[in-house]
Amino acid sequence: MEKGLFSVEWLAQSSRGGGARDMPGESPLQDPPSVPADSSRQREAAGRSPGHEAGSESAAPGRSRTKFSAAQLQELERSFREQRYIGAGEKRRLAAVLNLSQSQIKTWFQNRRMKFKRQTQDAR
Repeated sequence: MEKGLFSVEWLAQSSRGGGARDMPGESPLQDPPSVPADSSRQREAAGRSPGHEAGSESAAPGRSRTKFSAAQLQELERSFREQRYIGAGEKRRLAAVLNLSQSQIKTWFQNRRMKFKRQTQDAR
């Protein structure tokens, strides 16, 4: 059976990366090799020892953990007490005042909300 232009087979091939520019019948449809979904996790875990932690020296190079000063923490905590969810304007203001990036402010607030949630659950 010939694969016609815009046939189901041809469309399936083009949507899988066979390329819409390929004409039907020029190259046979090849399925990609099957890879188990968790193979990357298994490879990742194989390189780790049981006590491996993200902050160890053998970790991949990247951004190091931010050490907030006491003044920065005081201002961040004060802002958190006023409002648990930070708005864009307040995030920009804090970033400028504390000499931190907006991303660091956002992450601090996310982490602080999780800490607050754990504390309130433990108190029950």
